[in-house]
Amino acid sequence: MATRRTGVTAADGAGSFVPQDATSVDDLRKAAQGCRGCELYENATQTVFGTGSATARVVMVGEQTGDVEDRRGEPFVGPAGRLLDELMAEAGLARGDIYLTNAVKHFRFNPAPRGKRRIHRTPDRSHIVACRPWLVAELGLLRPEILVALGATAAGALLGPSFRVTRSRGELLPWPDASTYAGEFPPGPRGVVATVHPSSVLRANDRDEARAALLSDLRVVAQALAS
Repeated sequence: MATRRTGVTAADGAGSFVPQDATSVDDLRKAAQGCRGCELYENATQTVFGTGSATARVVMVGEQTGDVEDRRGEPFVGPAGRLLDELMAEAGLARGDIYLTNAVKHFRFNPAPRGKRRIHRTPDRSHIVACRPWLVAELGLLRPEILVALGATAAGALLGPSFRVTRSRGELLPWPDASTYAGEFPPGPRGVVATVHPSSVLRANDRDEARAALLSDLRVVAQALAS
């Protein structure tokens, strides 16, 4: 497997850490453990790569790993992930059809007193750009039918910083052509659905309403798969 070139610095982003001869997501996952593409690795416990079926029909992309995920080394295993599991089941999405990943593979946080939950910090644009080669590589191997952007950070990573979830939420949008920001990603998805991150439901003033809205968006994905 290809290894990192000597003399490459974190300023180059993750591109130099991505093995060009990877034939599986497992190859990428192993290589990502040594990623030093941005400074977030310095304080994170570990790289948290995507997980799910290699033949997944849907890839869901979140923002970044959280406190629980950083400690356990798996994405979407904290409170937001448990909620997402519930909603996927209610929407009729089979877990075996789903691959879950994040736009940023290391946890960015504010320190907390010993033993306390660390406070999430939104990744900067520089972190999203630095980590983008991993996402491009994942999608290149998975070639899903549908992409789901969970939240503004994920939507920006897939569709560009000018995309607004609030304008197009819950719609099955065509995958942009190669001349757009998305052109770096491999062709193939029939469409993309942008919605909120499940963590926003947990923070909502009206949690029932927020939950129902996210469920409705996930049903759009299920309907697309059935058509």
